[in-house]
Amino acid sequence: MKNVIIREAKKEDCPRILELIRELALYEKAPDEVTVTLEEMEECGFGDKPVWGSLVAEVDGNVEGIALHYDRYSTWKGRRLYLEDLIVTEKMRGSGIGKLLLDELIVYGKANNYHGMVWQVLDWNEPAINFYKKYNADFDPEWINVSVNF
Repeated sequence: MKNVIIREAKKEDCPRILELIRELALYEKAPDEVTVTLEEMEECGFGDKPVWGSLVAEVDGNVEGIALHYDRYSTWKGRRLYLEDLIVTEKMRGSGIGKLLLDELIVYGKANNYHGMVWQVLDWNEPAINFYKKYNADFDPEWINVSVNF
C-alpha cells in the first residue's frame, strides 16, 4: 500500500470531505440529497460548538477516505460514537484504507471512554455489509429508521 496517514481532520479538509460525501451520494443513487454547504460543514466541525469530528486517510498528500463521527448518547448503553460515514474514494476501495480508518476510530473511541459505536448501512450495499461482518458487527433487523426534516 502507498503511504497512508490517518489523522484528525482539519478545517482545510472540509472541501475534500464534501467531495467525498458527494461521491458517496452518487454511489448510493442520491446525488441530490446532499444539501449541506461548505460553510455549514466548516462551522459545525470547527466553529465554537463543533458537533462532528472526522478521521481522514491521506495518501501521498491527498485525502482518499474519511470516517466522520459524532457523539451519541444511549439511555441503555451510555456514551457511544456514531459513525455517520465511512467513505473511501472509488479508486482506493479495496486497498485497506477503510480498515485503517475504522480500526483507528475504534482506538479513538476506547481512548475517549466511549462504550461502543453504531452506524447504518444500506441493505443493498453488500461490499460494506461484508466489510462490517469482519468486525463481528451486530446487524439489528428490529429497528426502523425514522427522521423528520425541518
